[in-house]
Amino acid sequence: MNDNKWWKNAIIYQIYPKSFKDSNNDGIGDLKGIIEKLDYLSFLGVDAIWLSPIYDSPMEDNGYDVADYFKIAPIFGTMEDMDSLISEAKKRNIRIIMDLVANHTSKEHVWFKEACKSIDNPYHDYFYWSDKPDDKISDFCGSSWEYVESLNLYYYHYFAKGQVDLNWTNPKVRQEIANIINWWLDKGVAGFRMDAIELIGKELDKNIFANGPKIHDYLRELNENSFGKKKDSITVGEGWPTTKIAIEYTNPEHHELDMMFNFDLISHIWKNNDLEKFEPNIPNLIELKKIFARWQNDLKDKGWNTLFWENHDLARCISNFGNDRFYREESAKALAYMLYFQQGTPFIYQGQEIGMINAYYTKLSDYQDIDSINKYQDKVIDKKIVSSSRMLKGLQRGSRDNARTPIPWNDKENAGWNNGATPWLKIIPNYKEINIEKAIANKDSVLYTYKDIFKFRKESEYRDTIINGSYETYLDDDPYIYVYKRSYNDKSFIVVVNYDDDNHELDLNIDVSNIIMSSYKDSPSSTRKVILRPYEAIVYKIK
Repeated sequence: MNDNKWWKNAIIYQIYPKSFKDSNNDGIGDLKGIIEKLDYLSFLGVDAIWLSPIYDSPMEDNGYDVADYFKIAPIFGTMEDMDSLISEAKKRNIRIIMDLVANHTSKEHVWFKEACKSIDNPYHDYFYWSDKPDDKISDFCGSSWEYVESLNLYYYHYFAKGQVDLNWTNPKVRQEIANIINWWLDKGVAGFRMDAIELIGKELDKNIFANGPKIHDYLRELNENSFGKKKDSITVGEGWPTTKIAIEYTNPEHHELDMMFNFDLISHIWKNNDLEKFEPNIPNLIELKKIFARWQNDLKDKGWNTLFWENHDLARCISNFGNDRFYREESAKALAYMLYFQQGTPFIYQGQEIGMINAYYTKLSDYQDIDSINKYQDKVIDKKIVSSSRMLKGLQRGSRDNARTPIPWNDKENAGWNNGATPWLKIIPNYKEINIEKAIANKDSVLYTYKDIFKFRKESEYRDTIINGSYETYLDDDPYIYVYKRSYNDKSFIVVVNYDDDNHELDLNIDVSNIIMSSYKDSPSSTRKVILRPYEAIVYKIK
């Protein structure tokens, strides 16, 4: 595989613009707020920013319902602001990755407005229609079919009612998407995170929603007509693939996508009951090890991995996988060590680098997320399968709003996020303890763990080991200790993590020469036998 791609060892930082920084004090984050904080991202070691959607939108699903792909939503600023962001980021060697919503548009998009005028309208076949809706259920609850009185027909939506699925069997739709991609590439963006891309090959009559038989044809065509013509572009697909499916998407010989997100880690703790993410299981380290090994080994020399714990759709990783009550910083560092020395492109979600935890809102009115509100309505009000108190506890665990709270920049009013206007979503109550200014001032903070790992990946003598090295595990059946080795040519290191809140003794049975880095300041070096403290993580050089 070609190892010269810039994104193979780049650090990609996801920004949820609505919550990153409010520059004009209107209660909503914006593009100028991002520009204002570019120096911070440069200090952290970020190579690219993935922006959640900033297109013009009625915001039924916070921008994932696009009304115009060629305009900026006024709440975020103007196209001039976007041009300035691209330019200012470039000065700091930071690239911009757009979030391409290609499976669906807003019902406010001109294509859909035209489609509703007549079945003979040229845009009518841009969408899926039926005169007899079946029992398909939306991912956001309720029927997937919505009635349009003027046509006496129903349109299909996999997500919210305002997110109308595009009909990719129509070649005109595929060309429209290629045109959008090329327009933004010409403007200077580096590439795209492709939202729900596994759904574009759906075959509704066969109840095939994801990874349909035509999807690879569509992506190869899209690659040829757009991003494939720009050699240094990046494409990241959102889906829930197996390793086999991920290879089909990301093998460079297939000329489709560069990488796919892997949600096996989160689905591991969601496989519980009807509430899934709202009542997640306690993580099982032995199972997590199997997931890590499967993705590291199966994709080796065949595809490419993404490394991530969090994004805008997931609860905070410390609350899901760590110990956010008693060992917040220790477990945050341990999670970073577990994942980010592996092969793949690291993705960091805003606030993850300072150890942000779930919001733990106490009232339904605190939530803005359409998925959370709809799930409460469905399970508590309509179906009456859970109590209100149980569902509210579930939202504290699994609501997407847990990751969308405004970023705390300091311990001043509104956490320094703006100058006092009411934020669109409540500031986390622990912002005086968890904020970026405090993290920067403390050289032993979670932030510096991330900063050091990023520097190690990009600048150390082990850079090629990170990109190309093998992955070997030890103690696979140990429920508390995670150990893996990375090797390439004559450069090897081993990562040791205590994934528990008790001490554990470990005999590595490997000749280690010294510590490269550790999560505790006083970790013992040059020793095979060590007592690991709660969530202690160490990287050793192998002799």
